[in-house]
Amino acid sequence: MEGVRIRLSIPLDAFDSCVALFGLNDRNIQLLEDSLHVSIHLRNSALHVTGEETNTQMAEQVITELLAHLDAGEHVDESRVRYLISLAQQNRLDKVESAESRNKNTVAYTHRGKRIVSKTEGQRLYVQAMRTSGLTLAVGPAGTGKTFLAIALAAVAYRNKEIERIILTRPAVEAGEKLGFLPGDMVQKVDPYLRPLYDALYDIVGIEAYQRMLERGTIEVAPLAFMRGRTLNDAFIILDEAQNTTPEQMKMFLTRMGRNAKCVVTGDPSQIDLPALKRSGLLVALDVLQDIEGISIVRLSSDDVVRNDLVGRIVNAYDKYEARKNNHA
Repeated sequence: MEGVRIRLSIPLDAFDSCVALFGLNDRNIQLLEDSLHVSIHLRNSALHVTGEETNTQMAEQVITELLAHLDAGEHVDESRVRYLISLAQQNRLDKVESAESRNKNTVAYTHRGKRIVSKTEGQRLYVQAMRTSGLTLAVGPAGTGKTFLAIALAAVAYRNKEIERIILTRPAVEAGEKLGFLPGDMVQKVDPYLRPLYDALYDIVGIEAYQRMLERGTIEVAPLAFMRGRTLNDAFIILDEAQNTTPEQMKMFLTRMGRNAKCVVTGDPSQIDLPALKRSGLLVALDVLQDIEGISIVRLSSDDVVRNDLVGRIVNAYDKYEARKNNHA
């Protein structure tokens, strides 16, 4: 039986807000209509939303939140619309930060002056954990900003003279490739594995600043194997792609922390490239380090994907596929 249908009207104060709200080729409005099964029309400087009562009220809440973002001068794209729809469907729109709170909790600024903000509830909790904990373990799918936000906070800590250097590392053996069988010298061999870290650094601090920091030794990008036997003091240390560490490697890395060191470990447990019988050091760490003072564990989900609207749907599709496969195993 179909629920009661209602119609709500939402006034629009400015033409610019209308254009920005609708998005390119009206994609934002189409997304609202398809996701919430409502009809949305623009007439007489107002949006008219028609559909079943619950869905229509959710659409109104999402549109009101989007207009608040636009009034605060913030950009609205499909990923933001999809995220707010997801929160509305879970009755969690109250978790959205106010514009004042988002400005107050800006993570960093890029070298071009662009503001880096936490765009989802999960990202906000992640940033808060990194600011308050000596060790943060963050797990979640691709596109959730795990590495980018960690590097942004590391750059802020360096600029504020809270630390003396930034160290970025990741396992150099992925997808079954071993360095000894790859062509070229060591730099050429490890460079492809570290390239995503360089890309994030270039976005945040810029290529010239990165080169200066590299020459002064205040930034280091190296394979995990290079961490063995060292004590890392006054440093912000980030281990990326940690799902591809062994338990021994993970323990070795975590025990490198020296005085005034902050450590962030990121990874995606669904992307483990270790041999079939080898357990991931990240999974062991998540189990061993629960409920220890000074350590935060943050779990991001497809709701926190901000890289590209399609990435969230791809992650969900693979999650469903893995669930079906496990049920039939």
